[in-house]
Amino acid sequence: MTDLQLLGDQAKRAATQLGLLDTKQKNQLLYSMAAAIQDNTEEILQANQSDLDQADENGIKEVMKDRLRLTKERVEAMADGIRQVAQLKDPIGTIKHMWKNEDGLTIGQKQVPIGVIGIIYESRPNVTTDAASLCFKSGNAVILRGGKESFYSNQLLVDILQEALEKNHFSRYAIQFVDDTMHETADEMMQLTDFLDVLIPRGGAGLIKHVKENAKVPVIETGTGNNHIYVDKEAQLDMAIEIIANAKAQRPSVCNACETLLIHKEVAAFFLPAIEEKLIELDVELHADQRASEYLPSATLATKEDWATEFLDYILAVKVVDSIDEAIAHINYYNTKHSEAIVTDNYFATQKFLNEVDAAAVYVNASTRFTDGFVFGFGAEIGISTQKLHARGPMGLEALTSTKYIIYGDGQIRK
Repeated sequence: MTDLQLLGDQAKRAATQLGLLDTKQKNQLLYSMAAAIQDNTEEILQANQSDLDQADENGIKEVMKDRLRLTKERVEAMADGIRQVAQLKDPIGTIKHMWKNEDGLTIGQKQVPIGVIGIIYESRPNVTTDAASLCFKSGNAVILRGGKESFYSNQLLVDILQEALEKNHFSRYAIQFVDDTMHETADEMMQLTDFLDVLIPRGGAGLIKHVKENAKVPVIETGTGNNHIYVDKEAQLDMAIEIIANAKAQRPSVCNACETLLIHKEVAAFFLPAIEEKLIELDVELHADQRASEYLPSATLATKEDWATEFLDYILAVKVVDSIDEAIAHINYYNTKHSEAIVTDNYFATQKFLNEVDAAAVYVNASTRFTDGFVFGFGAEIGISTQKLHARGPMGLEALTSTKYIIYGDGQIRK
């Protein structure tokens, strides 16, 4: 069993060293890590194949295996992602505000690293390099605990990153890996209050719930995406079809995919058959309420559980609503505060939707699939926060910093 106390102590020491590096030094190390990933592509693909073979033995669905699978192009994209992080503006050391108070003290607000970050995640090996590079650039040591599905890939990726650090005379303990996947180890990691400054879970609803209920370390909730698209009565049919098809079927296993379609009653009769035709071409299974079923011959009747389900599959729940108010009420009741979209040409409907829907990302006439740190211009992302404290939405470098107040005086004492 992994000695988490040792990992925590090593991470804390490495974080202190990391906090002393300047931007140029951090970037040089990141470029070295990116080169090491690219140079070891074949070994990474072999390790990933071991994970895929294990997935076959465990009967994991093909749509979920897509999250796990690495290709030469995906490995190259991982290396490019590290380079992109190196090119991002370094927030550490930035003085965000500076002012003088009535006592003549000059007070500044300085961005500093959080310290040691723990990440518990599932399936996707690219999380390993994304998280490691973002934490490193923002001056944070990281302890990574991946899922059993991608164990061999994750373990090798961290080994490669650590070797790159050591070759460049820096502590390998800035990036560490929990090398067993026992639930007891994950639970112990959630209790590392002496070492972890924050814990970020990335994965399905079950993982997020378990971490929230059992962690003593502060948690940033990420990931689960029960996302909706609402087609308003003044929507363009062709636009709506393309947005829905993309949001549901381009990559259904990811957290920014659409899971429920809401459609205004006034356009249901001619919109739904056209949408069904497109989704059938894409092998999407429809679960519809009673009213929607009248226009969807292929659909099965939706259950109450469908409205609350993140399918992560070629399945879409469909409901007819009487008004935009009903759509917003449904979304705010069932959503996971991730990504929501409206399709309409009505300006007042867009403003109402933007103002009243409670989510990290709210779209007008665009696919929910765009909720992504890279797409938003943050480089890689550490996750998509669905809570409201500290960070919300795609989390880049800024979200991995804290504040230190620096105060200059010339002999002041408080009276």
